[in-house]
Amino acid sequence: MTRDEIGKAVIEIIQDILPDEDFSGLKPEVRLRDQIGLDSMDFLDIVMELRKRYGVEVPEADYPQLATLNSCMDYLAPKLAAK
Repeated sequence: MTRDEIGKAVIEIIQDILPDEDFSGLKPEVRLRDQIGLDSMDFLDIVMELRKRYGVEVPEADYPQLATLNSCMDYLAPKLAAK
C-alpha cells in the first residue's frame, strides 16, 4: 500500500467508527483527537480494525505513533508495504 492508500484506509476506518464526523478539513499533521470527537474507546476500535482488516498488530507502547494522520501513515507504511 502507498502512503495515500494507507491514509485513505485510516480515514475510512475512522468514518466507520464516527459516521457523523466531518472529515473534509482534516489536517494530517494535527492530532486526530484534537480535530474530531475521538475518545479512547474509539481509538481502540481503530487499532482493532487495523488488525482485522490488514493483519497489523499495534502494541500499546506504539499507540502514540498513531496520533496524527501523518504519523499513522509513517508507522503503518512499512507494515503494509507488501499488502
